[in-house]
Amino acid sequence: MKANGTPIPREGVIFILSAPSGAGKTTLIKKLLGIFPEITLSVSCTTRAPRAGEVNGSDYRFVQSQVFRQMRSRGAFAEWAKVHGSFYGTPREPLEHLVRRGRDVLLDIDVHGARKIKRLYRDAVAIFLLPPSRRELKKRLALRGTDGTETIRQRLENARREVREILRYDYLVVNRKIPQALRALQSIVIAERHRVSRERGRRLKEWASGSVTP
Repeated sequence: MKANGTPIPREGVIFILSAPSGAGKTTLIKKLLGIFPEITLSVSCTTRAPRAGEVNGSDYRFVQSQVFRQMRSRGAFAEWAKVHGSFYGTPREPLEHLVRRGRDVLLDIDVHGARKIKRLYRDAVAIFLLPPSRRELKKRLALRGTDGTETIRQRLENARREVREILRYDYLVVNRKIPQALRALQSIVIAERHRVSRERGRRLKEWASGSVTP
């Protein structure tokens, strides 16, 4: 219920977006949130140090390892993982609070986190973003100019393993060009918001009772 007592038409949708490094996920997320500013981007907690330009509470919530472990022990994370020696986790309480209030939430997480979220929230919508080919991904990683040869090789190997998880996802979007991929993501958001199962039967009850107004 809203504060004024009127019912919320539906619960918020949890959208998950996963992709290999270099697939264009960050760019597409920014553009998607520009189209749907009402969608909240979930901010993960991490124990790693902030990188140049990162803002605490916006990019990540940077916490000490002891704090992270305390949060984990009391079940404060919907999902968590250790990556390259640092912990990452999705805070559970703000996520569920937003969903209860009818707000959609976008999670930028990897395939392992997506699997955990789907187990915990069955109505979550998982989207996998993929470049058109392995060769194209290698080209994009090289053009970024931020990774050496060995790092690129490792990222390609990680991508190969991540692709094996695609069948666990609800949607696959191939990012050949940003505008087309963005339209596909936009269509998914609109379609999922209109699922009958998300209406809680409210509109059907209105029609059955004859209380629907023109």
